[in-house]
Amino acid sequence: MKNFRHQHQRPKKNTLIIGRAAIIQALKERKQLERIYMQSNIHGEVIDEIKALAAKELVPINKVPVEKLNNFNVSNHEGCIAQISKIQYQDLQQIISFVVENGETPLFIILDGVTDIRNIGAIARSAYCFGVHAIIIPDKGVGAMNEDAILTSAGALEKIAVCRVSSLMKTVDELHLNGIKVFASEMTAKHTIGQLDLTEPCAIIMGGEEHGVYPALMKICDDQFNIPMTSDFESLNVSVATGIILYEVSRQRMV
Repeated sequence: MKNFRHQHQRPKKNTLIIGRAAIIQALKERKQLERIYMQSNIHGEVIDEIKALAAKELVPINKVPVEKLNNFNVSNHEGCIAQISKIQYQDLQQIISFVVENGETPLFIILDGVTDIRNIGAIARSAYCFGVHAIIIPDKGVGAMNEDAILTSAGALEKIAVCRVSSLMKTVDELHLNGIKVFASEMTAKHTIGQLDLTEPCAIIMGGEEHGVYPALMKICDDQFNIPMTSDFESLNVSVATGIILYEVSRQRMV
């Protein structure tokens, strides 16, 4: 994390796929793409095909002005540039099955609206240190798992499993079907983190600092909890809160 601000730079050209035809080919070959940057005012059959293929492969599309694309310093981008993912996204059900078959107690972190890549990197670092089996992210509304996120995670994002899903609501249902309880961090909750039984299979939802956990998602959780604090300060940083929560999980499971 040292000198992070100075190390932020545009992606290297060898991590980019440039132009419409090349992006369509990459999507059809099911290459792991982090996201597609698409000029906001372009239309047509080829653009519709890119959108459909991207939706099928859960690749986010960022609508951006042409100046953003030109800033990548590449020519002939045709209004579309894709970034190759440095993260190998994995299937959630396969992760669950693998964990259970190994006789381990599942533990997952779900990120809902966490957009700051420094927070994502710090969360991944804590998650890896405390034995989280996978980080679950939606295909939209989350920060990019790019080189900067990997840097702030001290490389943990390249070691821990990451599952990208189309719907967190459906994902909670999938976790429930596998006997995994889902808890949400909410500062106004009645229960504290220490009052939950975290020795059982569980997933923890961490919401973005601005809006918290999506209300509809909160409703289908098994329970909500807060982290007790001695002061009435507004809230903890989401990555700090995640570290505290995972320590409590680890403490209970070691006992």
